Amino acid sequence: MSLTSTQLQQIFPNARSQAGVFISALNSAMAHRNINTLKRIAAFLAQVGHESGQLQYVREVGNDQYLSKYDTGTLAARLGNTPKADGDGQKYRGRGLIQITGRNNYRQCSLGLFGDDRLLFLPELLEQPQWAAESAAWFWEQNGFNELADRDQFN
Repeated sequence: MSLTSTQLQQIFPNARSQAGVFISALNSAMAHRNINTLKRIAAFLAQVGHESGQLQYVREVGNDQYLSKYDTGTLAARLGNTPKADGDGQKYRGRGLIQITGRNNYRQCSLGLFGDDRLLFLPELLEQPQWAAESAAWFWEQNGFNELADRDQFN
């Protein structure tokens, strides 16, 4: 089941022209990861809309002070970022339509999408429509969200 740009604009009224930018990438990513029933598509798009501000953001917004929470401390360690203040917080900030955040998550996503660790060196790839959508669908699949949507467990 594929969506049209018009349908995507109805779902995300604030997306405006971004709907046309993302429609092909979203359709491809959803098909690839079996997000293919009304419940699955509705749940996936609800999450994508929330995380991306209705397709407005593919990169986490925040200044150096805000992003420093990913650079040192317990959250940084949990995300697999190095323990010193070396810029990992900026480099591995949330990216994609469902914000992939932290070195460990970038590595796992990279292995899932490419079979190698290229996202550790080119994290900005997740800002491109194709990879922003693919990373979101990968995350969705990895966390078993299709099955939760099938069981109406949307919380």
